[in-house]
Amino acid sequence: MIEIAANNPTLKSWVVVPEDSDFPIQNLPFGIFERKRHKSAGVAIGEMVLDLADLQSHGFLDDTGLPDKVFEKETLNAFLALGRKTGRRVRNKISELLREGNAALKNHHNINSLLIPQQEVKMCMPVRVGDYTDFYSSEQHAYNVGCMFRDPDNALLPNWKHIPVGYHGRTSSVIASGVPIRRPKGQQRPDDNKPPVFGPCKLLDFELEMAFITCGENPLGESISTEKAEDYIFGMVLLNDWSARDIQKWEYVPLGPFLAKNFASSVSPWVVTMDALEPFRISGPQQNPKVLPYLEYGGKKHFDINLEAAIKPEGSEEKAVTNSNFKYMYWNMAQQLAHHTVNGCNIKTGDLYGSGTISGSEPGQFGSMLEISWKGTKPVPMPDGSERKFILDGDTVIMRGYAEKSGVRVGFGEVSTKVLPAL
Repeated sequence: MIEIAANNPTLKSWVVVPEDSDFPIQNLPFGIFERKRHKSAGVAIGEMVLDLADLQSHGFLDDTGLPDKVFEKETLNAFLALGRKTGRRVRNKISELLREGNAALKNHHNINSLLIPQQEVKMCMPVRVGDYTDFYSSEQHAYNVGCMFRDPDNALLPNWKHIPVGYHGRTSSVIASGVPIRRPKGQQRPDDNKPPVFGPCKLLDFELEMAFITCGENPLGESISTEKAEDYIFGMVLLNDWSARDIQKWEYVPLGPFLAKNFASSVSPWVVTMDALEPFRISGPQQNPKVLPYLEYGGKKHFDINLEAAIKPEGSEEKAVTNSNFKYMYWNMAQQLAHHTVNGCNIKTGDLYGSGTISGSEPGQFGSMLEISWKGTKPVPMPDGSERKFILDGDTVIMRGYAEKSGVRVGFGEVSTKVLPAL
């Protein structure tokens, strides 16, 4: 485990940080915010946003080696392209400026424009996503789906424990938290003995996922090893990878999901750095059968991150419908990236890589309504007296995540998306 000064659990900030905040000084995630029609890069601390463009313009980051005006962009891509070491240097410097006892920033004459309440800004997409890949790496989720559509003895397909299964998704419909989506339309075949029909999706579902974002590139034709993979991973976000189950069932053979997945994927706005997540590393599951050499790895590559998904019916209060954890992954991020590039596929800064739906072994830990309601056979009661088998128009799905250790909570905030009726 890398020792990083900014992760010291004893650190306190002169900025007021509520006790249950996702954003203590040990976190300092990066994002893009909009204020008065102007976008800028920022860092979250407590209930505030530190404007990084202004911070740099006032000379506070002069000793970090950053190019001029790197934070005066509409995305974090230019900053991420500088690599993890530069990101670490900047995060460490920001940590120093925000610590108790350091008055340089606290007493600056322009502090009220540098430090802005989060409630006064609009959070935006943190990166310009060039390519998006979604994996299928939670064994319990794959097993549950296999049981539903095949049988328990053949739940996992023969390749599942040999390769991190994945597919390439659509980047144009990756959206920020707070952006509503329309119920998708497409072909469905509810009766196997009749021709397909066309119309709005009837089995709209969320998928509780996390995603990592890359901060470097490899030349076309060259692969990235599991040992080097984390050098290319800047940080993580929450991901709701929406799914139209009835459309998917009809279209996925033989080439996989298409219209069932490309209508929307929602991400949280704050990118929590891998450096901030360093204290939460854990060992992964024993992988049996033994993986091929290019997928072998050393050290702790899994992370203990608590996850929650809630449904808020329109005009009512929300209800948590599942509590899962990122540690339930079978394949880790290093293996995913190594497999992705082993054929020479080149990655780019700002690429997004979804974990796949994350489910634990207990029903209260399942990561989709398909599993929670078990194909609609176990409706979930809502606070307003209604029930949910899948997601209805007017519902808002909210996902949250955080890691906690030694009294320090490093969180991701939330990704919240409202479903509007089909046009």
